[in-house]
Amino acid sequence: VAEGCVGAGTGMRCYEFKAGIGTASRVLPEEQGGYTVGVLVNANGGRREQLRIDGVPVGEEITDLKPEWHRDGSFIIVVATDAPLVHRQLLQLAKRGAFGLARTGTPSTHSSGDFVIAFSTANVIPGDTEESTFTFKMLSNDRMDPLYKAVIEATEESVINAMTAAVTTVGINGNTIHAIPLDRLQKIMQKYSRLASEFESVEHR
Repeated sequence: VAEGCVGAGTGMRCYEFKAGIGTASRVLPEEQGGYTVGVLVNANGGRREQLRIDGVPVGEEITDLKPEWHRDGSFIIVVATDAPLVHRQLLQLAKRGAFGLARTGTPSTHSSGDFVIAFSTANVIPGDTEESTFTFKMLSNDRMDPLYKAVIEATEESVINAMTAAVTTVGINGNTIHAIPLDRLQKIMQKYSRLASEFESVEHR
């Protein structure tokens, strides 16, 4: 799937960087069912100082390259899985999409209209049956935890992918939304990784 400022994501911004469409997936181990979870995000919202990538306060490190005007937007998150889930379970899965979004930093503001939808491809519901009934599979509730983790991880990654795949875009009247500078992002991540390693070394002494 094309990512970045494409399709419905053409005009989107995320944490005041250019963004758009992002996607990611996880496949559970066979002992956990081997199910696939896929997430697609149209990333549009967040404020620069909130941005965190893998826990690193990237938004506090890159304070320039901001657009001339700020507006809150809405994240659209779609969760798909082949695990056999019913409506109530899909609702729980959708809630974990919000958890994944929160890991990137945004608390979702009053003016944002974020929403998540989730669906399963496991069961086929017939339009009509001779006996007016049909059967379907449902995953045991105590097997849901790995799916929750998968949704959270894939949602977080999808938001980051939307930003790192986007390119600087110039719109009407010269309005410019900058892409996140990948070279600077790499250095920031390396800096915090080094600091974490040094901290662990001190802890073990």
